[in-house]
Amino acid sequence: MTRFRRWLRWLLVAFLVLGLIGAAVAGGLYYAVSSKLPDVQSLRDIEMQEPMYVYASDGKLMAVFGESRRTPITMKEVPERLKQAFLATEDARFYEHGGVDYKGIGRAVWLLATTNDKRVPGGSTITQQVARQFFLSSEYSYTRKLAEILLARKIESELSKDEIFELYLNKSFFGNRAYGVAAAAEFYYGKKLGELDLDEMASLAGIPKFPSSGNPISNPERARERRDFYVLQRMASLGFISQAEADAAKAVPMHASAHEPPVQVDAPYVAELVRQEMIARFGGDVVNKGYHVTTTINAELQTAANIAVRDGLRVYDHRHGWHGVEQHFDVPADADAKALAAKLVGIPSQSGLLPAIVASTAADGSATVVLANRSELVLPVAASRWVNKAPAKLLTRGDLVRVRAGEKEGEWLIDQIPRGQSALVSLDAESGALKALVGGFSFSGNKFNRATQARRQPGSSFKPFIYAAAFDKGFNPASIVLDAPVVFRDRRGKTWSPQNDGGGFRGPMRLREALVQSRNLVSVRLLDGMGVDYARKYISEFGFAEAELPPNLSMSLGTASLTPLSVARGYAVFANGGSRVDTWVIDQVTDRDGNLVFKENPAMACRECAGSSGGAPVSQVVDGFNFGAAAAPAPAATAAAKPQQPVEAPKPVNPDAKVAPRAIDARTAYQLVSMMRDVVQRGTGTAAKVLGREDVGGKTGSTNDHRDAWFSGFGGPYATTVWVGRDDFRSLGYREYGGKAALPIWIDYMRVALKDTPVAKNDPPSGMVQATLNGATEWVKVEDMDKIEDFSFDTHVQQADDAAFDIF
Repeated sequence: MTRFRRWLRWLLVAFLVLGLIGAAVAGGLYYAVSSKLPDVQSLRDIEMQEPMYVYASDGKLMAVFGESRRTPITMKEVPERLKQAFLATEDARFYEHGGVDYKGIGRAVWLLATTNDKRVPGGSTITQQVARQFFLSSEYSYTRKLAEILLARKIESELSKDEIFELYLNKSFFGNRAYGVAAAAEFYYGKKLGELDLDEMASLAGIPKFPSSGNPISNPERARERRDFYVLQRMASLGFISQAEADAAKAVPMHASAHEPPVQVDAPYVAELVRQEMIARFGGDVVNKGYHVTTTINAELQTAANIAVRDGLRVYDHRHGWHGVEQHFDVPADADAKALAAKLVGIPSQSGLLPAIVASTAADGSATVVLANRSELVLPVAASRWVNKAPAKLLTRGDLVRVRAGEKEGEWLIDQIPRGQSALVSLDAESGALKALVGGFSFSGNKFNRATQARRQPGSSFKPFIYAAAFDKGFNPASIVLDAPVVFRDRRGKTWSPQNDGGGFRGPMRLREALVQSRNLVSVRLLDGMGVDYARKYISEFGFAEAELPPNLSMSLGTASLTPLSVARGYAVFANGGSRVDTWVIDQVTDRDGNLVFKENPAMACRECAGSSGGAPVSQVVDGFNFGAAAAPAPAATAAAKPQQPVEAPKPVNPDAKVAPRAIDARTAYQLVSMMRDVVQRGTGTAAKVLGREDVGGKTGSTNDHRDAWFSGFGGPYATTVWVGRDDFRSLGYREYGGKAALPIWIDYMRVALKDTPVAKNDPPSGMVQATLNGATEWVKVEDMDKIEDFSFDTHVQQADDAAFDIF
């Protein structure tokens, strides 16, 4: 054998061995990779991340929550031109290859061999991109590339081309948190897919390659270059469109802009409540599952609440004058509008108050300011008329100030963020459904929800609960209690001498007048007479936790720390005739396909249900003396009792309906409603008479040093509470009572809420008689008539030291 043939034989053997080793390695690698490939069939049941939508009761959009913007679509919703734009850009042979474009791979291999680039274009089909998006990481390695190819082949064998294309269009990232082409069309152009023009389709097709750095908002020049010279020209070269169509589309200027979903109801505090409740009900990832949540919020009432709180706090704040600019920036003398506006980055607008930086002041008293969008505004002398100083006297260059649009077109005014805060809660008293809620002046300024999270002392607005407890012990609106000085001593020898607001004492008073005039000492004596333990247990039936009610006589003056929401719920008991309703805000939830997954069935108040009146027979009573059951209703007379007319039998109800538990006697609720209507007619709440309705009632509340101002009340079907105070617990200012700081907000809201709403009746329930007692005619519980005794001025006997109790 010649040397040449011997070498040739060894060379062939070497090649064969290397080939077998290579085949073994490739087979082992194929087995290792293919054995780990996921089940492609799971793509048929893939659940795309889709945001959660929150709506008011009438379907108006309130909020959108979620990590991504996405609106899943099917291929039949995709216009042909849009499909062609993506095919031209990403994979022109998509409908021809079997998942892998070997020409593209060959081109990529050639570029890797002939260039120094580690990453080269080409080689990835739409199917391979789907494999990578759903199952693989973005790691750049040969193992991952092999897995991608094998998985693409597997996908092609089990899914149709349109199914694969649909997955790609729904999954691809388009920048600005937009996932999927439908979400991208809505965000960049505010359009549905079928409404897109050719230039817009081409722009969208060019985004996925550079979604963050090359989208039409972040880099319009780069996006235009890709649209014109890559997408449109390639569409023309492939015959999808004519050259004339491509040239016409190229001539269209780039015009993309951010189009957020059109929020129609401004209720961020409510929306956050809904988000938290949805997480509690359905889990932490609920905001990405495409749920549609309909709330109980009335869009018109929510808007009225927003305006009432905003305007009310502005009026309050203006009463206490200008408190200076928010901040001052040192700015160079040559800083232009762009440089000044850069100082405003990250400073949000609050309730219509836009941040502005002062550019200059003028000798005529005006000032020029720059907004965050770099626009300049000249603020004339009249822009700060509420301060009684010209802008030039208030501001200097570099000051951060707030401006708001005036009532006249083009008018801008100087304003300031109020130091006070407010909360408003309005419930449907019959069901407890939340109709409007505002948790502060501005959610963007402070997300703390004062309606549900702030625990403040309700002051005198708590007194109706004390009176209700007393009425359960046999007192009535005509009962007389002494308004006179009293001193209590605790076990440690300390004394407490409660005082009326403003001082002074009025002696013996009927309870109706004591509530109307908000006499503190009468409330203290009532609580002392019935016992603190009994009162705490009774008042807890309104929905308060007994532990949050002070175990001492200070409770009579409203020293419990309560949220505005819990106080509103308590007042709903009075308004609905004595039932304790639960507050709720989510009415129903549907999934992304429109299937109902939750529907609230609230327990409703029932005035005629068992336990509403005690079932006592109507008797003929004269000045506290019972003459037995009446044979017939007696005519109305000054000294004669007038039995209440029979109540109609209750109407049939829905068998699935739930009845709210009874909190207090319906007759007690009737008495307190009557008394609180008088608070409006001739007491501390007389400003509400402007509403011109006899069914409006409530109670003002103020605390020491005017730290809190309240008005809680009812009218029509609503129970509404307004609180005003400062987060740092400082005083609101001199004489900032509930009737001055909180009641105007309540009135402005209720004016809208009660428009075209029938007047709520307050008919006395059965088991009551009308009698003249202590010179006044009142409806009284039948069984209480036997308990009525002549008033003794010596009703309070000072307790001995050994019987003293803790009062602080």
